[in-house]
Amino acid sequence: MPAQPDGAQPAAQPAPQLFTWEFAADPYPAYAWLREHAPVHRTELPSGVEAWLVTRYADARQALADSRLSKNPAHHSEQAHRTGRVGIPGERQADLMTHLLNIDPPDHTRLRRLVSKAFTPRRVAEFEPRVQQLTDRLIDGFAQRGSADLIHEFAFPLPIYAICDMLGVPAEDQDDFRDWAGMMVRHTKPGHGGGRRGGVGRAVKRMRAYLLELIHRKRADLGDDLISGLIRASDHGEHLTENEAAAMAFILLFAGFETTVNLIGNGTYALLRNPDQRALLQESVVRGETALLETGIEELLRYDGPVELATWRFATAPLTIGGVEIPVGDPVLVVLAAADRDPARFADENTLDLARSDNPHLGFGHGIHYCIGAPLARLEGRSALSTLLSRLPDLRLAESPENLRWRGGLIMRGLRELPVEFSPELRSPHAPPSLPAH
Repeated sequence: MPAQPDGAQPAAQPAPQLFTWEFAADPYPAYAWLREHAPVHRTELPSGVEAWLVTRYADARQALADSRLSKNPAHHSEQAHRTGRVGIPGERQADLMTHLLNIDPPDHTRLRRLVSKAFTPRRVAEFEPRVQQLTDRLIDGFAQRGSADLIHEFAFPLPIYAICDMLGVPAEDQDDFRDWAGMMVRHTKPGHGGGRRGGVGRAVKRMRAYLLELIHRKRADLGDDLISGLIRASDHGEHLTENEAAAMAFILLFAGFETTVNLIGNGTYALLRNPDQRALLQESVVRGETALLETGIEELLRYDGPVELATWRFATAPLTIGGVEIPVGDPVLVVLAAADRDPARFADENTLDLARSDNPHLGFGHGIHYCIGAPLARLEGRSALSTLLSRLPDLRLAESPENLRWRGGLIMRGLRELPVEFSPELRSPHAPPSLPAH
């Protein structure tokens, strides 16, 4: 997204329309208006559910850490959660509700502790060579052609294959996961999940059935993969149940791939729209430096991050956010994209500054629900962007920004496609791809 002027609007200007296709393409002016005039704003979502939108940084941090805001949809005052209109599409029908995004302490504390035993920083760090191998092999697939859709051919498959490898999904089954994941993110209208037509629900049910079968197989032959780690995980005699293990594997896959798809896609797009910053990063990468790449990933997460709204929360007691009273049972959606461009917290909030050092963004959340997969997403983002810039130095958009389409999901923010052009590599510096057939 190119740099924009200060988004504050005159008070006389009418409230912006939310959740349209125009809003999906560039929500930041609307969020600036809300921060200025209605920072805690009750609105009707496209699904028909009414919820509070929290848009200022200080209020967002408070809400994300407030124990009176439950993650359990059972606390919703309406029955919309029974029809799948809140939460992840398809998870209720597939009996995959018992995961870290839907539960509160003490169950959340127990499950996160057990999952953390399997999903350690050491495991992520050891996975770096495999992520780099996947990155190079995917670029090999289009580097000699001179053009590509970076979403379909790169940003989407990279995290799918990476998380499948980490989970221990056999290579011959990984294309099934790619297909199921594709069905889960093909939204048809801003704010709606594709599950309204049944496709998401079917994909999630198939994924659950496969995960349960894979867990059965791995119990007899534990390996060094993440699912084996979930099976082994115990704490004072506590173990994950089979359903809990399947739900944990599901949420690690779901949250671990779509977040990274959008980090890579939005990040590449932001660099292409800000050529001065892209040039600085490209020069730094070519010199073999890492400092600007590391701060740059954090800035891309702040500037146009992969998660637009934090996942659902529900008031379990009366509370006040930003001077507004929230009734018991009401849903609250923290708008991370708005909070991360709050001028009260970030200087030059609409400017992409890859060297920004004071950057406590909320791109991965805050509090006890901080994204457990953040180290893996950062690793994949660093590998993807640095390799693209070094191998395809004249990478450029092949379509005008006005013609690009954004997916219409409520929670995530990402492009449907990102067509690019570049000078073809004369020959690949790597061996032929050894990825599952597409």
